[in-house]
Amino acid sequence: MAQNSFKWPLINDNITEADKQALIKWLQEPNVRFTQSKYVRKFEEAWSEWLGVNYTVFVNSGASANYIMTSIMKELKGNGEVIVPPIGWVSDISPVVNLGMTPVFVDVDPESLAITAENIEKAITEKTVGIVLVHALGFNGLTEKLVELAEKHELILIEDCCESHGATFNGQKIGTVGDVSNFSFYFGHHITTVEGGVVCTNDKTIYELAKMFRSHGMIREAGEEVVKHYTKKYPDLNPLFLFAVPGYNLRNTEFNAVLGLEQLGRLDHACSIRSENFQTWIDHLDDSKFQTNFLVDGNSSFALPLILREKDKDLFNRVCSVLRDQRVEYRIGTAGGGNQARQPYLEKYDHKIVGDLNVSDHIHDFGLYVGNHTELESDAIVNLCEVLNDC
Repeated sequence: MAQNSFKWPLINDNITEADKQALIKWLQEPNVRFTQSKYVRKFEEAWSEWLGVNYTVFVNSGASANYIMTSIMKELKGNGEVIVPPIGWVSDISPVVNLGMTPVFVDVDPESLAITAENIEKAITEKTVGIVLVHALGFNGLTEKLVELAEKHELILIEDCCESHGATFNGQKIGTVGDVSNFSFYFGHHITTVEGGVVCTNDKTIYELAKMFRSHGMIREAGEEVVKHYTKKYPDLNPLFLFAVPGYNLRNTEFNAVLGLEQLGRLDHACSIRSENFQTWIDHLDDSKFQTNFLVDGNSSFALPLILREKDKDLFNRVCSVLRDQRVEYRIGTAGGGNQARQPYLEKYDHKIVGDLNVSDHIHDFGLYVGNHTELESDAIVNLCEVLNDC
């Protein structure tokens, strides 16, 4: 079914006339520069203020931010095992294997869709160097015990917040608790720069590394202290082309930053509407057929989950048929397609599974989600729930 044939699409165009006018105004500036410059820095500062962190690095996607965070983890901790979730996006796992580290999968909690402290603790060994915590579909995945475990074992805690802008943990925005975090601004997310993402941290060392990894590993992207250190240590190398880390070109542009600055002013409102839509959704689904006992506290919904309470393939097929009949776009599994541990890309790489993955497998086989966006009307949500309840 073509994208424009859906009555209820998975994502909605959230580029407004105000966004377009902001871009036109920027294009009309004298000596306009398109590559990374002052508007990228302005957006980084504005995002840091909104989130409540010291440092932000704007990159070309949330997936690129995953690569940078994992590269930093390896730079600081060396090779080892990284505890990862089955429920997430491929770029939570692919940097781990591509950098020669070992992903260790543990199961998720059915209410938050995030890996649990109990499962993490069982997977920690002397080889463990970090944890990748994915805040899936707008849910907060942090717990006090999880944070304590990371601190106790001196593990790098990565927060993937690509689907959870504005979600909170104990009143504090997620993405501010771990050592480093990332957000995605892909089209249709809570906020969009069309393509884009950020790496966020309160740690100056991580910040300097992130800037270098973003731009080929060059020290000229880093702060004055870093530049002085490397130029003194390597006096025979041209400081303009001194590569301290094996970096990439993951920079974003002024165009994307201007768009992000305009969109940022609407982000709190978008998060509020999405959360209201989610509450309406779970309030009207039949909880004898569908899971509704999700973690509501701190939620900033990315999408509306539809997970069967029991294993029932006939019911699942009827649900999918109803959604097609209602012209509602959906995705089976979660935003990452379900259980990443079942994907073929892992067959060539070392990886481990600790414990069973029963919850992740259930989501993979009997779960899906539909779109959530600010233009949805509550009556439409209620009506769809009623139709689904009659399956």
